Parts: sequence; structure tokens; C-alpha cells
Amino acid sequence: MATSPQQAHDIATRILIAMAERPDDLVRFLEGAGLQPSDLRAFSDRPDMALFLLDFLVEEDNRLCDFADVVGMRPQDIMSARTALSGPGSYGWSAD
Repeated sequence: MATSPQQAHDIATRILIAMAERPDDLVRFLEGAGLQPSDLRAFSDRPDMALFLLDFLVEEDNRLCDFADVVGMRPQDIMSARTALSGPGSYGWSAD
């Protein structure tokens, strides 16, 4: 079953909350986004935050698998969420 955009945003929110407990990953994410820690609250309300966060995860297989474990999901569920936000064909994945 395909992931809806709302479900994808919910997944990204769960991941962002989990990331807050992993300072090294949070710092890498913030640096990649060009953000300071004080910017995080405002950034989390932006509509593109979910896609940017999921893009950050899928850049590295190990990171994707680690966060999938942390939030109790399969890596392909996170990829499905990313596809729901960016459209089929992204990273070679298609919607279910």
C-alpha cells in the first residue's frame, strides 16, 4: 500500500523527534540544511522539511537503516514516505 503525503509527514516528524536524541546525526542534518539549532523549530513547521529530512536519511544506507530501526519501521517504508512527497521515480523507487 502506498504512503499518503500526510503519513509521510508523520513519519518525518517521528524521525525528527528521534534525531533529537542523536546529537551527532542532528548536527549533520542541521549542517546539511544550513541551519543553526535555534532555527530547528521554525524549520520543522515548513512544508518542505519532511522531504528534506527524508532526503538526508536516504543519502546513506546505514543512516536509513539505523533510523528505520529507531522508529520501528522498515527502510522501504521510509523510502515509500519519501516517494509520496517527491513523486515516483525518485531514487529509483516507485509508489506501491
